[in-house]
Parts: sequence; structure tokens; C-alpha cells
Amino acid sequence: MKEFISSQLFLLTFTVATYLLGVWLFRLTKLRILNPVLTSILMVVVFLKCTGVEYARYQQATALLDFMLGVSVVALGYLLYEQMEQIRGRLASILSSVVVGSVVGIVSVVLVARWLGADEAVAVSLQPKSVTAPIAIAVSEHAGGLGALTSVVVVITGILGSIVGPAVLDRTGVSDRIARGLAMGSAAHAIGTARAIELGAVEGAVSGLAIGLMGLITTLMVPLLRAVLF
Repeated sequence: MKEFISSQLFLLTFTVATYLLGVWLFRLTKLRILNPVLTSILMVVVFLKCTGVEYARYQQATALLDFMLGVSVVALGYLLYEQMEQIRGRLASILSSVVVGSVVGIVSVVLVARWLGADEAVAVSLQPKSVTAPIAIAVSEHAGGLGALTSVVVVITGILGSIVGPAVLDRTGVSDRIARGLAMGSAAHAIGTARAIELGAVEGAVSGLAIGLMGLITTLMVPLLRAVLF
């Protein structure tokens, strides 16, 4: 039995099944807290703890999903192409908004972390919290941070952003579709973009653009701001 549940086919199937179950629960309850990503993560963690399957084995078995995640991000380019007419002429404002968002995100999280007594390694690990995981981990480790901590924080940031992001934008009176998409993609990366796509095609396209820009700008800003923050 242990060999069966630790097989690559079973682990891959189980992972997909947990996400589909999470989607079903979310659609059934309409509760934002039951985000499918969050639900599936919790189920996988419980499963691994109860069965004793090593994470390295699980990671190897689900490598296909990691690959498909990269493909899905690239596929956002088609959505962006479809909405190019809506975006053309506003590239300067989009780029400046993402730059400001990146700087504010990095500075604010470091200041809060240091105020709460976190050491430098932890503070560095939090800097790329709003960037998609592969870029965030690389940036964190290159700067001397903890990749594992960064990955956890990135997931939490994305889930939190997808849950409360639209409500915050509504409460603050942000109604422009491009601004809403920028906010979701810049603050909550891919998970936020999935939520932005639900809001509308323009929001989803701009959010996808923000993921790439945020990753590039944060990669440049982290070393530039290091001398100021540490």
C-alpha cells in the first residue's frame, strides 16, 4: 500500500484531485476563504504528514505540474494580445505604476520585518513576496535569503491578495479596469491573476503583464535597495 500511495501516478492524480475538490467546495460555498489553492495545499500537507511520504518524492512526482505552471503563465501572453487595444497608449503609466508598487512592496515589508525584530535573512526572504515563485526564490537566495521561507510567503501573499484584493479595490473606489488588473498582478502574482481573470478579460490581461514586469523590476530593485535597507 505504501508503494502505491508514493507512486508518481498516484501522487500526481491526488494533487489534481485535491485542486478540483477545492474548486468544487469554493463554487458550492462561495466563500473566498476557501480558495482552491489554499484548500488543496492544506489537503496535500495533511496527506503527506499522515502517510509519511517524503516531500522530495512528492516534488519529483508532480514535476509535470511545475512545468505546466510555466506554460500557463506564458499562455497569458495571448490574453494580453487580445486586449492590446485597451492597453496601447498607457504603457508608460503601467510601467511607472509597477515600479512604484515594487519599491513600496519591498521597502514596506522590510521595515515591518525589522520593526518586529526579524533578522536580516528573514527580512531578505520577504522582499520578493509579490513576485511569482520561481523568480522570487531565485532573487531571495541570491540576496542571502531563505528560499523555503520565500516560497511560503509568496503563496500566502497570492492567496490573501486573491481573497481580499477585489474588496479592497471596491472599498477604495478603484474602478478603472487596467488599474484593478495592475493591482492584482503586482501584489498577488499568478494567484491574483487567476482572480483578475474572473473579474474581466482586461483585468486578467493587464494582471498577466504585471506579473512579468513585477518580476523584472523586483529583480533589479532588490540589490539596488539593499544598501538603503540594510
